[in-house]
Amino acid sequence: MRDAQGKIIDRTALLAERRRMREKGRSVVFTNGCFDILHRGHVEYLQFARAQGDALVVGLNSDASVRRNKGDSRPVNGEADRALVLAALECVDYVVLFGEDEPRELIEALLPDVLVKGEEWAHYVSGREAVEAAGGRVVLAKLVAGLSTTSLLEKMKNSND
Repeated sequence: MRDAQGKIIDRTALLAERRRMREKGRSVVFTNGCFDILHRGHVEYLQFARAQGDALVVGLNSDASVRRNKGDSRPVNGEADRALVLAALECVDYVVLFGEDEPRELIEALLPDVLVKGEEWAHYVSGREAVEAAGGRVVLAKLVAGLSTTSLLEKMKNSND
């Protein structure tokens, strides 16, 4: 098993690794998110995603991207810490940071065989068109009810009041 630090790679290295995996006939699964405070829902989601193929790539929003999407109080944990925690999970093969608000450019470059998003995104999956046009598929994952980073932060705030 590779150490967690070795799973965190940049976009260029990821695309080279994708070419190698394609040559070996290995299927690549991609998902993305902020993964700010890792919880059971994240773990079950990532395990589900990994089960969809041979290797799981997690696109991780940069700190600036999280702030634009979630507000100035987020992220709670910085991108280096979030990346290392994700990379330490056995089900995660690669972690790559992206600075855009959504991962469409990364997905279009990677062209994963499977794109996984939580079912709450059924109305819009960034990169769906590119993946499906290349013969890939989109899978929506069921979520663990009541578990989200936002709900955990609210719970912590209320317990401190």
